[in-house]
Amino acid sequence: MEEEIIKLTEKLLFFNGTFLNNFQVARETGTTQDFQEVIKPYADEVKEVNDQWKALMKQWLSEKNYKHLHLKQIDTTFEHIEQLSIQSFFPKTSRARFLNSNRTVEFFLLEVLKELKR
Repeated sequence: MEEEIIKLTEKLLFFNGTFLNNFQVARETGTTQDFQEVIKPYADEVKEVNDQWKALMKQWLSEKNYKHLHLKQIDTTFEHIEQLSIQSFFPKTSRARFLNSNRTVEFFLLEVLKELKR
């Protein structure tokens, strides 16, 4: 299970990087991608990985007790990823809010990897 969580966490970290890239492109160009052709398929791909990750993380965390990882953080990170996957395509998205969420996701995912690789 831990190997699968590592794989999914690394995928989410990759997606988190692409969120930032998508956001920067949207801001620079001022254009929004087509929802049905670009945004929805991308968000669905992210959601599939995110759903698997959340389920495995909750199971893993309930079996072990970690000082710096909590169930609430899993829910928060999950929600941020869901939002970022869509908001990253819209140029009018709040920059400060987007960047804060993006950093929060990155921090927590890196913490998970740190714990798993110990």
